[in-house]
Amino acid sequence: MKSAQELEVVNLSQVSGSVEEQYRNVVVSTVNESCLRLAVFTGEYQWHYHPTSDELFIVLEGELLIDFQDRDTVSLKANDSITIPAGVVHRTRSNVRTVNLCFEHTDADTVFI
Repeated sequence: MKSAQELEVVNLSQVSGSVEEQYRNVVVSTVNESCLRLAVFTGEYQWHYHPTSDELFIVLEGELLIDFQDRDTVSLKANDSITIPAGVVHRTRSNVRTVNLCFEHTDADTVFI
């Protein structure tokens, strides 16, 4: 069990506000075998899938587009979320600066297409 001295408050607005790059992905916390990542980006990520891990996205700012090989593109705006099951081929992209959270297994494998 963690003591009070080991607790850390992370302000997500401060983390995202400090990002100047076009793409940056930061692990802000780990919980058991999973991690919370904060991504700030404009542009597109590569087509990929995670063979053994689901992925949960929550958009904080902007618009996150998620393309799929076998279904229509999903558009997420602030406070929208979606879970992508393991094995589903997808890519994320954005036309404007977008900030999103992603929960996934810390050791999740990523297979690029």
